[in-house]
Amino acid sequence: MLPRPVLISWPQAVLLLWPSLDEKSLTCAAFHVEDGWMIHRDPPSFPQSWGFCVGDFSVSYFFLTFQRSSKRTKPLVVRQEGSDHHSSRGALSSLQLADVPPCFHGAQKELFFPKMESSKKMDSPGPLQTNPPLKLHTDRSAGTPIFAPEQGGYKEKFVKTVEDKYKCEKCRLVLCSPKQTECGHRFCESCMAALLSSSSPKCTACQESIVKDKVFKDNCCKREILALQIYCRNESRGCAEQLTLGHLLVHLKNDCHFEELPCVRADCKEKVLRKDLRDHVEKACKYREATCSHCKSQVPMIALQKHEDTDCPCVVVSCPHKCSVQTLLRSELSAHLSECVNAPSTCSFKRYGCVFQGTNQQIKAHEASSAVQHVNLLKEWSNSLEKKVSLLQNESVEKNKSIQSLHNQICSFEIEIERQKEMLRNNESKILHLQRVIDSQAEKLKELDKEIRPFRQNWEEADSMKSSVESLQNRVTELESVDKSAGQVARNTGLLESQLSRHDQMLSVHDIRLADMDLRFQVLETASYNGVLIWKIRDYKRRKQEAVMGKTLSLYSQPFYTGYFGYKMCARVYLNGDGMGKGTHLSLFFVIMRGEYDALLPWPFKQKVTLMLMDQGSSRRHLGDAFKPDPNSSSFKKPTGEMNIASGCPVFVAQTVLENGTYIKDDTIFIKVIVDTSDLPDP
Repeated sequence: MLPRPVLISWPQAVLLLWPSLDEKSLTCAAFHVEDGWMIHRDPPSFPQSWGFCVGDFSVSYFFLTFQRSSKRTKPLVVRQEGSDHHSSRGALSSLQLADVPPCFHGAQKELFFPKMESSKKMDSPGPLQTNPPLKLHTDRSAGTPIFAPEQGGYKEKFVKTVEDKYKCEKCRLVLCSPKQTECGHRFCESCMAALLSSSSPKCTACQESIVKDKVFKDNCCKREILALQIYCRNESRGCAEQLTLGHLLVHLKNDCHFEELPCVRADCKEKVLRKDLRDHVEKACKYREATCSHCKSQVPMIALQKHEDTDCPCVVVSCPHKCSVQTLLRSELSAHLSECVNAPSTCSFKRYGCVFQGTNQQIKAHEASSAVQHVNLLKEWSNSLEKKVSLLQNESVEKNKSIQSLHNQICSFEIEIERQKEMLRNNESKILHLQRVIDSQAEKLKELDKEIRPFRQNWEEADSMKSSVESLQNRVTELESVDKSAGQVARNTGLLESQLSRHDQMLSVHDIRLADMDLRFQVLETASYNGVLIWKIRDYKRRKQEAVMGKTLSLYSQPFYTGYFGYKMCARVYLNGDGMGKGTHLSLFFVIMRGEYDALLPWPFKQKVTLMLMDQGSSRRHLGDAFKPDPNSSSFKKPTGEMNIASGCPVFVAQTVLENGTYIKDDTIFIKVIVDTSDLPDP
């Protein structure tokens, strides 16, 4: 007799052990449901035994063989049937047994394959046979649905008193999906989530801090809780079933006769017990189908009376107008009403104004006797229609006139738009040219700034020279006062005077250069292109003193223009006067300069010129003079040099008037020159 194997099982693994023939050694095989692996280990007494696994568990074959002796071999083949669509989670449920040796028959076979019938034994080796699939007891991890409340633990009625170790430390209900903390206390999954959502979670039992990463699922406790016996929820309705907590949901969904279920008909909102559902559907449901006794159609019971009263086409009805026809089917009633002599109707000339009403028979008599009246109604209706047509024609004529005027306005607008577009294009070209001029002036400013830097340094040197000259003059005065008769002092004085003379010459040169640079700056800063010049002259006292001393007799303004492509002009002023106004008046002149576009301009220059001294007081009493150019004067002909001879007023304003009035403010005067460009043609 062969030795019997021993089976050790867990929810996710099975271990099979069997002794050798001499019962001195063991052979074992382990199958893991989740991961799909097998370990087959033989003791040294069975050197020829072997086992292996190929590929993924869901599509592989397992062979487990052992030898009893060298002459007689009984193989055990455990094989998985199916295709790639099987999952490894339920793999053991699809294992089949083939070529089972005698040692696996009887009680041990029932242990390993509990659903296999004893009649299907194989006592001898032979070809592989197909047996019923293996069915193993599985929990939720293997697919069995388990009831779980949304919040907290289970509130079911348990058969026996539940121990405290199965209760949540927070809600004190029976644990649902228990989780255990590092301190050893258990909580429901939802209760633990609520604790962990706080900033500093603590165990409600021992007040120790809870670390999220150290909280784990207590699957052992979960299995024990799901195995506790409870009463069915429908005990109050009559269900006496006692079952495990883990099978509650399956019981309620499939087996409990006292569970309330909705009626299978969508329109019916009633709920009945499962045991009464069939009788409700067949006998009591208001929406069960019933047969109409007249038309034999299927109608819901709740709508049967309404169907017979209003809708059934086979019900016999009478004419509502009480004519000679007493009985007819409802389906024929609409056709009868269109012909019934007692049916109410209106005259066919109602749209033309006839107001007669009566039965169909009366309408026919009325139409036969009222032909003249109907013709008159038609005539009146035709006249009103002609008036309406006439009004519409007049309105149409007016609309045509307004359309024509609108068309003319649109045409004029289109012409104006084209003209504006052309002006816009011209302005764009002028703006581009102005941008180029501005860019060139900016470049000139940069170059001029570079040129003036050394002159600024020279100006500083000149200031230092002035201070040294003053110190030398003081020293000479001291030397003269000490001893005018000393010969040595005379020689030193002569030397100092020669040095002083050289310094004066250098200062004069620097002053001239600075004046020239100042003029160039003014030219670049205040150039205008509209024929108007406003000339700001700073340091009036110093400049006039230089004019009196003969250093700088006159000043030139910055150039200004009659347009971007027009005449180039400037003003010239003698602060101490010129000619007959020298020493007594301020002389102001107008100068024509050589420009870049002179070849395109008309000559001689003929535009009116206005010279003006600006009053800086509140009265604004400006002093001015105007003149019309003499076409025979060389001052107004096309320039051949840098500029023509100045022309203007030698006695423009007396110095006493200038200096005693409000024309000088902050040591500054303003001179304005206006050239009339109203009649100046474009070049």
